[in-house]
Amino acid sequence: MASPPRGLPISFIVLTLFTFLPNPATSLRTSFIKLPGSDGSRSSSAADTYCESWRLAAETNNAGTWDVIPSVCVDSVAGYLNGDQYGSDYGVIADYALAFAETVQVSGDGKDVWIFDIDETLLTNLDYYRAHGYGSEPFESNSFNEWVVGGTAPAFEASLRLYNALKKLGFTIVLLTGRDEHQRSVTETNLRDAGYSGWERLLLRGPEDQGKSATNYKSEQRSKLIEKGFKIRGNTGDQWSDLLGFAVADRSFKVPNPMYYIP
Repeated sequence: MASPPRGLPISFIVLTLFTFLPNPATSLRTSFIKLPGSDGSRSSSAADTYCESWRLAAETNNAGTWDVIPSVCVDSVAGYLNGDQYGSDYGVIADYALAFAETVQVSGDGKDVWIFDIDETLLTNLDYYRAHGYGSEPFESNSFNEWVVGGTAPAFEASLRLYNALKKLGFTIVLLTGRDEHQRSVTETNLRDAGYSGWERLLLRGPEDQGKSATNYKSEQRSKLIEKGFKIRGNTGDQWSDLLGFAVADRSFKVPNPMYYIP
């Protein structure tokens, strides 16, 4: 390390260093980096550029914990979700997942498992979020539960294609969702109406799972599967909390969802 310049006291140098260190008390929910347009004050082109960058940061889990999409990004997110890119992104990820699945030597004993999340993975709730600002409004559980009870969420075309291909390859399908146990019947009906069938297990939150983070709850459920002799070959979900934690799959595939974040 180079010696400090002559004439500068050590105390001055230390003070200068601390001036540029981030405050550890700053909330993780606060973004340290303010890109052009993030405060809504820049031009529409600058805002669009920022929103593309924000969406990339969110999808790659670099944005950390966030509650709602930036208000300046509502139009950008809406355009993405309603345009061709969303479906294309989904399709490419499904193709990669299937390509990996075809390399797995399925034993044929029913123990080779592929896990799917449900909401924004097998079923799309875009119609609900379209009416609620595409994720710009705080999540309201009562209105979302009313939507779930309606049982009209359609399938993602790419997910249904992947799901059926995995069944043909001999994988055992397990559905692991953050929905509550009392929503089992309507969830099963919605899945069947959307074209899904033949899953081995549908795992929902029971009373003992309330209050747990999604990461812990889903890790515990995967661990129980492993204890019963299942081998989790693949896992597909729209949230990092679907995929991370412990007892993870051999390979996990994150599908896009710029509307909300679940820790």
